[in-house]
Amino acid sequence: MIIIGEKINASLAGIKTIIEKRDEAGLLELATTQSSAGAGFIDVNVGTGLGSREDEILWMQWAIKTIQEQVDTPICIDSADPTVLEAGLRIRNGRPSLINSTKAEEKSLAQVLPLASQYESSLVGLAVDEAGIPKTVEGRLRACEKIAAACQKHGVSLENVYFDPLVLPVSTDVKQGLVTLNTIVEIKKQFPEAKTAMGLSNVSYGLPGRSRLNIAFLHMAICAGLDAAILDPLDETLMAAVKTAEVLTGRDRHCRRYTRAFRKCVELERGDER
Repeated sequence: MIIIGEKINASLAGIKTIIEKRDEAGLLELATTQSSAGAGFIDVNVGTGLGSREDEILWMQWAIKTIQEQVDTPICIDSADPTVLEAGLRIRNGRPSLINSTKAEEKSLAQVLPLASQYESSLVGLAVDEAGIPKTVEGRLRACEKIAAACQKHGVSLENVYFDPLVLPVSTDVKQGLVTLNTIVEIKKQFPEAKTAMGLSNVSYGLPGRSRLNIAFLHMAICAGLDAAILDPLDETLMAAVKTAEVLTGRDRHCRRYTRAFRKCVELERGDER
């Protein structure tokens, strides 16, 4: 299971200030703690909502340059603006990266897929088209098919694609959890060489006890074939849920990752008792 650390996002409280003031120490703390906690990618989103495109380009370049000088973990370059994506990819200078993201829209595909090809970057493909997020499994699968066809045209291997089935809050439509889970299953059937990824917390939006819902949904998604999740790797309960799901779905050979995580938890508890 690949964890994409979500903490460096300018929409989160406190992160906007770090980005705008170019707080190097604050940024590196976020990057290093997520890496140490097990993140396979560190997501970097510098869109504060107030800066210009030029600001975002400079912020993205600064953030990536600062992180990669101290942290080896690959970076997930997160922006809706292809110009900002390219600025981040240039700074990466051939290092492993993940583009977040493209949609099944002609304009997005035409702008983002050449970047993935040129910079040999992995890519998140959102199951959303010009009409928005499809409400059905079939609609989301059609969006993935459109992305897959465009990838073939631009020479992007599906082995480097992470299809995002998208998650809508069950508080607005109680069937949407199952739609997402079934979409993961169908993506894995139709595109076995590709990976799947999703943001987790949206499923519980608007409901009490969100952590319980997120953990239950994560277990179900991993069972359905989820390969990567955008989440907070500093949330020990959530990370424990990942290890639990991996061992129960046969992904943790000999249960070693689970056992190591369990021993670490016991040691921490003993330390607290002292």
